[in-house]
Amino acid sequence: MNIKRFLVEQVKEAMLAAGLPQDSEPLVTQSTRPEFGHYQANGALPAAKKMKTNPRELANKVVAELALDGVAEKIEIAGPGFINIHLAADYIANLCGDALSDERLNVRGHREPQTVVVDYSGPNLAKEMHVGHLRSTIIGDAVVRVLEFSGDKVIRQNHMGDWGTQFGMLIAELEGQLQTESDAGLALADLESFYQQAKKHFDDDPDFAAKARDYVVKLQSGDDRCLALWQQFIDVSVAHSEEIYSTLNVSLKHQHIRPESAYNDDLAAVVADLQAKGLAVTSDGAQVVFLEELANKEGEPSVAIVQKSDGGFLYATSDLAALRYRQNELNAERILYFVDARQALHLQQVFTIARKAGFVNENTGLEHLAFGTMMGQDGKPFKTRTGGTVKLAALLEESVERAAQLIAEKDPDLDAETRQQVARKVGIGAVKYADLSKNRTSDYIFNWDSMLSFEGNTAPYLQYAYSRIQSIFRKAGVEPQALEGELQLALSNEVALGLKLLQFSEVVEQVADDCAPNALCAYLYELASEYMSFYEACPILKEGVDEQTRGSRLQLCQLVARTLSTGLDLLGIEVMERM
Repeated sequence: MNIKRFLVEQVKEAMLAAGLPQDSEPLVTQSTRPEFGHYQANGALPAAKKMKTNPRELANKVVAELALDGVAEKIEIAGPGFINIHLAADYIANLCGDALSDERLNVRGHREPQTVVVDYSGPNLAKEMHVGHLRSTIIGDAVVRVLEFSGDKVIRQNHMGDWGTQFGMLIAELEGQLQTESDAGLALADLESFYQQAKKHFDDDPDFAAKARDYVVKLQSGDDRCLALWQQFIDVSVAHSEEIYSTLNVSLKHQHIRPESAYNDDLAAVVADLQAKGLAVTSDGAQVVFLEELANKEGEPSVAIVQKSDGGFLYATSDLAALRYRQNELNAERILYFVDARQALHLQQVFTIARKAGFVNENTGLEHLAFGTMMGQDGKPFKTRTGGTVKLAALLEESVERAAQLIAEKDPDLDAETRQQVARKVGIGAVKYADLSKNRTSDYIFNWDSMLSFEGNTAPYLQYAYSRIQSIFRKAGVEPQALEGELQLALSNEVALGLKLLQFSEVVEQVADDCAPNALCAYLYELASEYMSFYEACPILKEGVDEQTRGSRLQLCQLVARTLSTGLDLLGIEVMERM
């Protein structure tokens, strides 16, 4: 149950009953200080300004109509008209009990689920995945998981770059290498080196360069030999990407790949439709759409080329074709793009053209969820020591190795197999959480020490909090699922922890709306911190704790563990029973 949503509805009803205008907003927020209650409703102030009346008197009228018997222990008016709502401990305890008996932790889904298409990851298959692909991949995947948990029908779309002029060069290189190497997988074992070798061959050998250009034409014309070589290259490249996805615990699978080449047959039709609707016009031999809506400060329209003068198509053309497919074939109601902030203008142009051309419905949401850049300690984009691009596989491997060293120091008695399993979960989780916990739109500094720390807002801290709770159950000799009895919240630390647990549904809804996983990270860290305060103030297994209190506090521990596990799973981060 979403308490905030419930209170919004109740306050709204009270405002209408008190005679406030229909458009009055309850403005319910979580209180920032305990003396202000658990929630505040601040809508009386702007409503009073509109009505030209005293806000405190208006707040009194709202409170008189507010039906929160059994929910609120106290409702008071503070300052010029803030309504402070103090929830009853029994109400919080009952809802916590409900959450314990519900596999979804009493989190309700969207009232009106949507079909949401999510475009994320999208590596270029000409090269191995590098750190530049990390943010799109893991932020997109976290949001996908949250949307599915919220009840939406989510369609993943991995818009892989598998087409373009560089592939003529690459298949020509592959053909040459296959004359001495029978297995394409061996020839392409190191994609980065293969690409560099092909590029050097292209630059140094005019005959090879001519052959590569010829292969581009043949490939785009459907030549069987070129297509077969291209397919071999794609198969090996995709396998590299899918290995990364598996390591990252990302939910993208082979069936989610919808590459650029999938839209080839529709590109000419897209341009023809734009021409027929008077949107695309000839300019210097190219087909161009002039967008007055995106004009610059001088009033000059933004220019989007959809077909080059030589007849070739561009990213804008394939993105428009993809939008038509997502609207007409996938019946999308909301389309999310997790794409680098540098592509903002490009996507603005594509969205604007798609709307004007009627490729998407007016009520279909088009959202560019931009993200910042991962920076090195020098404040510049993250690179190797020699200035090269950091391969994602190498970064993840190093993180697991560093985690293994830390765990060996902290618990040298762990057997090798368990240590490696824990190191994998900690190392991968640390990289993902360090990114997801930052504001999506901000750049951030990559730092091994802070991300692998067992203190502070990190994945290892949260994973440790979960495993520590499991150790309490082992020490108590009980199975968490077998706990019975009434959950009671008597002390202030118990009430605070219970309320924080119930706010999980609020943050899930927030992430589904805003597509900002850092809100979930912040919540989980606050929950773990609240749990530590509870653990210190409320003994569980010490002598003198009566059976009822012990059982109730163990249930609270179980709810914390399940919430941490569920929340981390929504981020694509694994937990472990022992650590």
